[in-house]
Amino acid sequence: MAGGQERILRRRIKSVESTKKITRAMELIAATRVVKAQERAAAARPYSDEITAVIIDLLRAGAAKEHPLLRENPDARTAAFVVITSDRGMCGGYNTNVLRIAERAIEAVRAEGRPYTIIAVGKKAQKHFRFRNMPVDVAFEGVTDQPLYDNARDIARAVRDRYQSGELASVDLGYTRFLSAGSQQAVLRRFLPLEVPEVDPDAGPTADLEYEPSPTGILNEILPRYLESRLFSALLDASASEHASRQRAMSAATENAEDLKITLSRIMNRARQDAITTEIMEIVGGAEALSADTTSKGELIPSMLEPAHAFPSNLDPTDHSRSIH
Repeated sequence: MAGGQERILRRRIKSVESTKKITRAMELIAATRVVKAQERAAAARPYSDEITAVIIDLLRAGAAKEHPLLRENPDARTAAFVVITSDRGMCGGYNTNVLRIAERAIEAVRAEGRPYTIIAVGKKAQKHFRFRNMPVDVAFEGVTDQPLYDNARDIARAVRDRYQSGELASVDLGYTRFLSAGSQQAVLRRFLPLEVPEVDPDAGPTADLEYEPSPTGILNEILPRYLESRLFSALLDASASEHASRQRAMSAATENAEDLKITLSRIMNRARQDAITTEIMEIVGGAEALSADTTSKGELIPSMLEPAHAFPSNLDPTDHSRSIH
């Protein structure tokens, strides 16, 4: 019994050690990737800042807000949700947090009696909504690990064309905002219609520029790029948040595996000590039983060697002068 329990515990300890090696390797990989994701997000930020500054200059120069991406569609009732999750799991509550806020917004739309549609970015979002029989019109996979600008362009095109045609009333973007390696925040923000920065109409442009063909024409050309840059920034934030969440989750899993290994080792040592103690007691008990058996045999043998009819000590057995009548 004890030997079988010890074998089971040894097998479990070996399994925990293997799991610990895997989680440790995943933690190191995630730590490397989160640094690269931070660098990519920092490198893309100047582009987003510059294109925002150009839009502000165009508005100050008198550009009219006539682009379809800037105005609402009053005749449309369908609300669209772009939800960005990961393709893989083992990243803590990263996917759960963004899916929860997306579901709350969808429930609010359903309570109003309005139709909705979902653009799922990542396998986890796709499986989550389809398992709950929610309409997923477009799904993108293999994007969130290392997003490219082409990915942002494809996702933006999927909602831009439908919004410009007047099919969608609004588009909301759900993703995880990267604040730091230890802090991420799931957010849901309005994506369409575009919210351009407010400017003072009396303030002139920051520089004396001439626009060709016109500020309005240039603004209409830049707005789709602005839409793509916002989506690309969200993808980079989501990627960095995913790797940071996976690093923390794998670090916690590694620590838990080490604690479990220590606990199982203590249980195995206790079981081994109990087995050894039991064996020693059995040996001692057997030795005592054998000693007692030997002693009883030694006392019995002399009594068996005595004659059955012994003569009195004052009589000579060879004297035949006396006879018993």
